[in-house]
This record gives sequence, structure tokens and C-alpha cells, in this order.
Amino acid sequence: MAKEYCLFCDRANNKEHTIIYENELFYARWDNFPVSKGHAEIIPKKHIESLFELTNTEILQLFDLLNQVKDDIQEKYNPDAFNVGINEWEEAWRTIHHLHVHIIPRYKGDVENPRGGVRNIIPKKGDY
Repeated sequence: MAKEYCLFCDRANNKEHTIIYENELFYARWDNFPVSKGHAEIIPKKHIESLFELTNTEILQLFDLLNQVKDDIQEKYNPDAFNVGINEWEEAWRTIHHLHVHIIPRYKGDVENPRGGVRNIIPKKGDY
């Protein structure tokens, strides 16, 4: 059976990726459908589907790159805050089944009421 195409495994595809940083195990790219200025993703170079599959070494490299990207976004776009998120599996709305960590800059006033943060991915669950 032929392997299904994976956009994130095809990182040499310059039409689909604007890679901004990389280390031995991960690369960072600007999101193709950003929800805010500076929205980026951190992606493992090898095909890994879940955060829970990462080794301790991989986790350290992931977070090193995440911090580097955060610093770059802070310098370029000066956001007020960040959301960092992972959609684990289809039921969590993931559409590309290759681990990718979103780093989404947030700006004061970008939503009317930010209370509840990530709880708002399920309507009314952020209301407390």
C-alpha cells in the first residue's frame, strides 16, 4: 500500500513552506492560514503523529525551537501574549496527521472577551 502524502514531510516544497528556523530534529514555518500576525508552527522532521510519541531529547529540541520562534515573533510583531497549542488527532480538529505545534501571537483586543482562553474551542466552555 502506498504511503499517503504528508505536507509536513515534504518540507523541501517551497511553495507550501516558508521555513524560518530549524534544528537537528524540528523545523519552524509560518502557518499558511494564520489566525494572527506571526502565527507559526513547529514540526518534527521525521513523521511523528503525536506529542506523546516524542522522546525526552525530542521534547527538549522542540521547546528550544519554540523559544527561538517566540523570541523572533516578539521582536518582529510585538504581541501581547501567546497561545501554544496542539491538536491531537482528528477529533481535536487536526487535519494533517503529523505533529505540529502552533504558536499563535495574541494582541490586546483581538477578541472581545479572552477569559477562558483555550477552553473556548468548545463553545460556552470558556464561560466560568
